[in-house]
Amino acid sequence: MDQEFASSLLENAVSEFAKLPGIGRKTALRLALYVLKQDKESAHRFGEAIIKLRDEIQYCRVCHNISETEVCPICSNPTRDHGTICVVENVKDVMSIENTHQHHGLYHVLGGLISPMDGVGPQDIEIDSLVDRVKAGGVREVILALSATMEGDTTNFYIFRKLAPYPDVKITMLARGVSVGNEIEYTDELTLGRSIQNRTLFSDTFHKEG
Repeated sequence: MDQEFASSLLENAVSEFAKLPGIGRKTALRLALYVLKQDKESAHRFGEAIIKLRDEIQYCRVCHNISETEVCPICSNPTRDHGTICVVENVKDVMSIENTHQHHGLYHVLGGLISPMDGVGPQDIEIDSLVDRVKAGGVREVILALSATMEGDTTNFYIFRKLAPYPDVKITMLARGVSVGNEIEYTDELTLGRSIQNRTLFSDTFHKEG
């Protein structure tokens, strides 16, 4: 049975906190009461930070990473290797790989993985824009840094096939230091860094599995 609150304002706050992933109503109540204990200035800063995050963050028109500008700082950085693109599932994966300091190229955020069971097809994620980047020229290597799951492997193979018309572009993937079934964001930095350094040609891995 849901807990009833004497204040509709508290009820509304709890209901909103409870919409966050992994937050139940008891935790939501603790969070709401914590905010209520803060001075008004602190509470306002918290609220304004959330609003500014939602209103002012956009997605880079090149790589689809989050950005405060039309082109993100990574894509606009002239010291990065613009000939290497690391393909990841989401923004959290960009952060994980950046923390390893082992990738000095650019990124391409797909925004998901192909998953027929969940109704997600190639048209629902940013694969065509990746192909367009390769087609435009200047790309020497595409690193497939997707999770070692069935969905990740399916997406890897689809991208590999889509990039087949560009034989001068090397398609590599993370070394299997990332355990099968693991997601990139939950892999420790040392393991992930070594997987980037020891990446292999996707075609070699595919032939071995075949």
